[in-house]
Amino acid sequence: MEHLPVEVIGNILSRLGGARDVVIASATCQKWRDACRKHLHTLEFNSGDWPVYRDITPRRLEILITQTIFQTTGLQGLSILMDDVDEFSASIVIAWLMYTRETLRRLSYNVRTSPNVNILEICGRQKLEKLVLAHNSITGVEPNFQRFPCLKSLSLSHVSISALDLSLLLTACPKLESLELVNPEIAMSDAQVTVELSSPTLKSIYVEEISLDKFMLEADSIERLHLRDCALELFELIGKGTLKYFKIDDVSVIHLDIGETVDNLEIVDVSNFTIIWPKFYQMISRSSKLRKLRLWDVAFDDEDEVVDLETIAFCFPQLNHLSLSYELRDGVMHYGVQGFSNLENVRVLELGWTVINDHFSYWVEELLKRCPNLKKMIIFGVVSEAKSREECQILASFTSSIVQLMRKYMHVEVEFEYE
Repeated sequence: MEHLPVEVIGNILSRLGGARDVVIASATCQKWRDACRKHLHTLEFNSGDWPVYRDITPRRLEILITQTIFQTTGLQGLSILMDDVDEFSASIVIAWLMYTRETLRRLSYNVRTSPNVNILEICGRQKLEKLVLAHNSITGVEPNFQRFPCLKSLSLSHVSISALDLSLLLTACPKLESLELVNPEIAMSDAQVTVELSSPTLKSIYVEEISLDKFMLEADSIERLHLRDCALELFELIGKGTLKYFKIDDVSVIHLDIGETVDNLEIVDVSNFTIIWPKFYQMISRSSKLRKLRLWDVAFDDEDEVVDLETIAFCFPQLNHLSLSYELRDGVMHYGVQGFSNLENVRVLELGWTVINDHFSYWVEELLKRCPNLKKMIIFGVVSEAKSREECQILASFTSSIVQLMRKYMHVEVEFEYE
């Protein structure tokens, strides 16, 4: 160990993450203390890692963090996540950021202070590439002054910000590629809550727990779009057909528009969603490059709507991963097996139920027949704690049917996942 270069020791200490572990390890010898001081590039303070953080007073904790940070000389990554700790002094936190800002590339900041610390004002015009901000407020964004010329990734969680400031913040990040918005508190002056964002460089956006009247996103380079647990009247994506990954989970939206040019879509994942199938299908039907299609716990707006395998096989010839949850309503399967076309390229098949019945085994068998080159099948099911005798018999019958069925498909790997 004594022959290790001091730079390598600095890399080792940086991979420990937690500040407490770094301090303990650096006490090994003088060489390790020098490595911590001159070559440590990542440091993390997380109240969830060490219970003592929550037991000592904020003033004492401020001293510990200050001593640790000020012993370093070139931090590139700093994470201060004090979710369970009372307010820190704003002046102390500003001192930490001022000391490290010229070398920082990554900053994760979740600290309650009084008054609020303006992260944008302190870290703007520096070399920051990734910013994760939580439980703070952002006001009065000035793109010309608070500019982030190198920022590629921005995450805002439980942050209070106006729709205008959010739009201006994206303008202040000319190289932004990834954006996460988790339960933001959007301050609006008008009765209608509208957010309009524009970024020519944005490639990925994740939005969770947001409630708006209108959400309009203009992003010519967007490749990934994920909406989760949102309530929206209108969501509109304006782009140039670069979208490859589209996922919506537990979203309520009246009007959904992801653009007319979706030729490059490779993954469509829809779950816990009420869907107008003809309109949605029309939106994605030209996605001939689609490799994965997942429709899980999807309710159809029209009771007569049926998604048939013939349509899926015809429109998505490159599909290799298909996930469908079984739905039987009024005797009609909502993922019908009508037609004769096979899903030649499907290698992975995921099938599931919420309420099992005798038709499920037949449905599984028909899907197996239509996937001649299948390699793996995963069956998901919901098993309640209390089951009637009839439910037990149905489950037993299904198990026997699957055992007999898989004897015909010995080349297919089968997995069961129950919850």
